[in-house]
Amino acid sequence: MKEPMNSVLNTDSYDRRRFGQLLEMSEKLKKVGVEGNEVFPSFQPLMGDLWAGLFKMKPELLEQVPDELGINRQLMEKVMADKGYQEFREFTRLDDLAAALGTTKYSETVLGWVKEQAQRDQELAEALQNLMCGEQGASQQAAEALTAVLNQQGNSLSKMLSQAAQEAVDAKENVKSLLGGVKASSGDSELRKVPLKDQLLLAERLSHDKKLKEIAKWAGRMKIVANRKQRSKHKDAIDLNGIKQGNAVEQLLPIEIGSYASPITKMDFLRRYVEGQTLQYDTKGPEHLGKGPIILCLDQSGSMSGQDTMSKGFALALMSIARKQRRDFAWIPFSSHAADPLIYERGKIEVQDMIQLATIFFGGGTSFEPPLRAASQIIQQSRFNQADIVFVTDGESHVSERFLQSWNELKSKKGFSVLSLLLGRESIQGVEGFSDRIVRASTFEDESVYQAFEI
Repeated sequence: MKEPMNSVLNTDSYDRRRFGQLLEMSEKLKKVGVEGNEVFPSFQPLMGDLWAGLFKMKPELLEQVPDELGINRQLMEKVMADKGYQEFREFTRLDDLAAALGTTKYSETVLGWVKEQAQRDQELAEALQNLMCGEQGASQQAAEALTAVLNQQGNSLSKMLSQAAQEAVDAKENVKSLLGGVKASSGDSELRKVPLKDQLLLAERLSHDKKLKEIAKWAGRMKIVANRKQRSKHKDAIDLNGIKQGNAVEQLLPIEIGSYASPITKMDFLRRYVEGQTLQYDTKGPEHLGKGPIILCLDQSGSMSGQDTMSKGFALALMSIARKQRRDFAWIPFSSHAADPLIYERGKIEVQDMIQLATIFFGGGTSFEPPLRAASQIIQQSRFNQADIVFVTDGESHVSERFLQSWNELKSKKGFSVLSLLLGRESIQGVEGFSDRIVRASTFEDESVYQAFEI
């Protein structure tokens, strides 16, 4: 039996099946589809065409379509003829997330515009009502009414589509800021490791969660700084320590890579490589570059509320270093008490965890011993040997001599180090007993804070 036609583009069964899968993944798309079908019955097929128009390599309008799809063809013709459409397609074409976000924004925009015009134009309103009631000739009536409205108000739809496109672009950039790694160009490759359903979930939360959107912006900025700090640290290590012989592929000098590539010198290279005599950069091992696990103790007391989004962006930037370098990461939020540590092996964080991280905030007072005790328990696990602890606070608290004694004994045994970031104007007295290094800053915007990204 021939599949009933419900598209005004050159779509096939794969296209329609793929859009059906997107509808199942995205609560937002589902909601828009339900709302649209209450305005005119072919709205959901129109959404499928909006998606195909953004995703497919060469979408084309069909010349002949059934009467019931007449208004869909008019709207798609308007969208595809719009000045910004082809430019937007450079962003969405063959990109699952971008096309899905664009479809949501375009669908919301077209639906909102049609509703607005129906409120202003009695003829269009009556035609759409007749269409919903299934009256004979209603499709032709609706198409004629829509033609008249497009001729008069088409420019307003164009402006709205332009805004929708920009919102889709911004939404994807925010998702990349949250999910992307510390490497500046790794955002898209990192996204491909995350299921599309989770990408859409995060994008939809970002669209209406102002705090999460702000965290995404700070995370993006701080990851750029973190990338610069890590590159500089690695370069300094190489410059400082010089050259040695060995067979570590990732540390080979460019001249040795050239020897391997040349047929004349390849056999000599292989002999020297097997014998550990090839020339390589001397970085003095992972201890010098600080490749141990990372533990972040992050103050979530009431006084930190004004810097909460910045602090979460900072946390995500540290986590991206852990993910890139496959280092275990533990996050301990605290105020007068400490929450159970959140541990992410090799820095990998799921979307739901990220949303949880963004929404946690305790308020209240500040006590240093609870998070330090939680850190101690983590460090006693074998995988957290030689950890780098980053302790962030804007408060002051007393740490008992008895605790400091046990802390220093554990430090001697496990070889961890503590960098404390002290924000504001509090005395260093509270943190100096358990810290190896203290950095003072007024806010997270101070460059001194970014020393933490050198761990």
